[in-house]
Amino acid sequence: MKTLDAPGRSPEIPAEADAYGWLAGGWNLEVLRYGVDVSAEGIRGEAHFGWVLEGRAVQDVWIMPRRADGSPDPGKLRNMYGTTLRIWDAAMQAWRVTWINPVTGARDELIGRRIGDEIVQVGAHADGTPIRWCFTEITPDSFRWTGEVLQPDGKTWQIEGEFRARRMQEGKHE
Repeated sequence: MKTLDAPGRSPEIPAEADAYGWLAGGWNLEVLRYGVDVSAEGIRGEAHFGWVLEGRAVQDVWIMPRRADGSPDPGKLRNMYGTTLRIWDAAMQAWRVTWINPVTGARDELIGRRIGDEIVQVGAHADGTPIRWCFTEITPDSFRWTGEVLQPDGKTWQIEGEFRARRMQEGKHE
């Protein structure tokens, strides 16, 4: 939809603050962990990213299983069709990140920044539990995404989600 799409980053966002623009396009996902270790199940997903709101935000859609592999009722534990909106906040010099998955009712709020070669997003689940989501092992055509939750001891991070992503060839889904 032309009304939502933007051709790129707004000039209001400094180039060095552009933590997410490189994600624009489609990605094939290998689902390694989704609540529990699912690596042996061979679950595949897809994610699509793009600039929106006149280039002031990056929005995505994460889909699991892939649309080509979907079944009429995969169940809530194996169904993800949600969106993230990342909006640049010039006053904070960081990105405000909101994730919503209507399938499960999940809504998470985080603050994202580039830290070295990684993108680190910290915030909380709707119930207040601290979370940390990271894009690591970033190349032009791949990345690793992990989502962690802080355990009640206040020190230990436990992985909740892990995806390996490869950029889709234009017009192709693997």
